[in-house]
Amino acid sequence: MTNLERRSFIKGAAAVSAITILKPSTVFGSKANSAIQLGIIGCGNRGTSVISSMSKHTNVNIMAMADLFNDKLKAGKEKYDELNQANGFGKIDSKNIYQGSQAYMELLNNSEVEAVLIASPAYTHPEFVEAAVAAGVHIYCEKPVAIDVQGVKRIEKAGQSINGKLSMVVGFQIRHATAYQEMVKRVQEGAIGDLVTAQLYYLASGLPIHPIENMSKTEAKIRNQFHFRSLSGGILLDQGIHMLDVCSWTLQRKPLLAMGSGGRDHNNAFGDAWNNYQIIYKYPNDIKVSFHSTQLGPNFGDVCARFLGTKGTATAHYSGGVFIDGENAWDSGILRHKGASEDREQQAAGVFTSALHDSNENKVKSFIGSIQSGKYLNEANSGATSTYTAILGRMAAERGEQVLWDAMLNSNESINPNLNLAQFD
Repeated sequence: MTNLERRSFIKGAAAVSAITILKPSTVFGSKANSAIQLGIIGCGNRGTSVISSMSKHTNVNIMAMADLFNDKLKAGKEKYDELNQANGFGKIDSKNIYQGSQAYMELLNNSEVEAVLIASPAYTHPEFVEAAVAAGVHIYCEKPVAIDVQGVKRIEKAGQSINGKLSMVVGFQIRHATAYQEMVKRVQEGAIGDLVTAQLYYLASGLPIHPIENMSKTEAKIRNQFHFRSLSGGILLDQGIHMLDVCSWTLQRKPLLAMGSGGRDHNNAFGDAWNNYQIIYKYPNDIKVSFHSTQLGPNFGDVCARFLGTKGTATAHYSGGVFIDGENAWDSGILRHKGASEDREQQAAGVFTSALHDSNENKVKSFIGSIQSGKYLNEANSGATSTYTAILGRMAAERGEQVLWDAMLNSNESINPNLNLAQFD
């Protein structure tokens, strides 16, 4: 019997016994009894943000944690214990805190863990997802699902193996933002007519370098993972992928090809990841999509997806409004501008300034709710499509030539991070 079968049998038998022997008030009367037992792999900023949202908006008990570094575990435990205590749960038991290169396996081998948040560097995602599937644990995996073609194929295979048995979701929270959902629905229903082209951009500020003194090369790279293509996949996969996912979601299609350029302009810092990309994608029906992604300078710019059709234009900013102009005009109510006096008055009145104000809450509720209801979610394919799309753009820019979707798939690209992880054990 596999781990998945064993877990399913034990949980199924326990559920039948509870329903047969105990009164409903006894079974469901305690929040602790019904809480999803949650583990986290990767206790950095992103993981802590997502698990905080889960703790705030759903019934979860954070009961296990794993990371490569002790300082991350120490800081994480302090925060997670506070979250648990706010919900009436106890602190994380020291025996459920795992450190080192095999920490993820130790956590997943803990039979009490029902669901796991994978928020480790992107190069680890395929391996950690496969291990979670083998353990029969529900999975929330941060984006991207992988950093290379071979890794995405592993995720697709893992998704196929668990369909209908476990929930596996990917951290594209924008799909759960109410304003974006309504805009996409209207575009798909024809509000802007026939789609002609799309303009996407993710203009971010440059990243700081965390201190690297007295560290091994491996540790310095991991603590500055976003500066390395072989750890994070680069800015197209780490940041720009959010707008590429909105495009995939809206168009419900895969690009046929991409061409592009980019580089590490004005950047002599530690690392090798490019800090700017300019990509043109061609989709079926001759739909062309332009995408600009930067990670430059001291100030954050803007994030936007704009779809132009024969009857209007649909525009969605992170902060700056989500709306449709044209024959079928519509506005989400999110402020279109920030800083003007009338905007400040509306903010004081409670008008939302961010289109993502409910995205994290809705996303985590969807994940945990699917486990509680047994209506499991499987986002492996959509997560794979958006990651492939980002890889296609990166490949076209780095090669300086047009790359077809099928050529990208057939490349079987594999990126080796070349890390010595045993030193952390």
